[in-house]
Amino acid sequence: MSITTLYYLNLKKENAHEDSIWCCGWSRIKHEKAKNTENDENNENPQDSPTSQEEEHEDYIITGGLDDVIKVWQLNNGKLDVKHQLEGHSLGVVSVAVSPDGKTLASSSQDSSLILWDLASGEKLQTMETGPTDVWTLDFSPDGKHVISGSNAGKILMFGIDGKQEQTLDTRGKFTLSVAYSPDGKYIASGALDGIINIFDVAQGKLVHTLEGHAMPIRSLCFSPDSQLLLTASDDGHMKLYDVAHANLAGTLSGHASWVLSVAFSPDGKRFVSGSADRTVRVWDLDSMQCQNVFKEHTDQVWGVKFNADNNKIISVSEDKSINIYDCPL
Repeated sequence: MSITTLYYLNLKKENAHEDSIWCCGWSRIKHEKAKNTENDENNENPQDSPTSQEEEHEDYIITGGLDDVIKVWQLNNGKLDVKHQLEGHSLGVVSVAVSPDGKTLASSSQDSSLILWDLASGEKLQTMETGPTDVWTLDFSPDGKHVISGSNAGKILMFGIDGKQEQTLDTRGKFTLSVAYSPDGKYIASGALDGIINIFDVAQGKLVHTLEGHAMPIRSLCFSPDSQLLLTASDDGHMKLYDVAHANLAGTLSGHASWVLSVAFSPDGKRFVSGSADRTVRVWDLDSMQCQNVFKEHTDQVWGVKFNADNNKIISVSEDKSINIYDCPL
């Protein structure tokens, strides 16, 4: 059986927002549940330890868009139900990022605001003032203690989750459309309107690599889970993989017929997904650097794509106001 026959559209939620959906994310919040073990035949001394900890989790899907609303969804029995509807932005929600523990959501807008939310309760935790700039892109540090943002001023701002600005990185360039924090915490990468990629050393707070691999805007970039590779996506229709340590080009991937608007690695690092203005979602194998599957269910450009924590589902959001969830088995 061909691997492509395993991939399929699991769910399509049409008119999920009142206008274009620009960003998306997954959250997994883990809970410890007491498990009764008194009757467990493998427990040698049940009277001494009647309970043990059993881990449970809840998965949420987050979407934001032109209607200024962030929606937190739960996937139940093949249906997407809204758990929270978060309001506080204007001029469209352009970026969302989820903290590593899944509990905190960061969102940004062209209204120059950056807001932190408690995902379980929907409560607004903090509003950061970023100055008179469009905050176009966000990411959390791997320890969850910081949020980075990129803006049309060509600066990367680092905030503590207490709302205080702690650091500014100067890209020496134009509008920063995309930022990413490496999972090992060592690097921050940014992509700009002029196609320039910058990689910063976080500990030193300085620029270590400048790459000119694209001639057009870089809408999205991300690090591989092992932090060894940087994947970039551009309006030139191409994606590029770079070796982070040496800033060498490891490969160029082509296949989309228009702008590549979003890219994301699977948590196991074996695959990545891309969304494009050509209305398609593509799944790629990292080892072969070949496209494994093409989804064509959207009717307008695809602004956001993300894998879930189990590596077996992908979400995509689009200008067509729909949310698609695909099964993508291991």
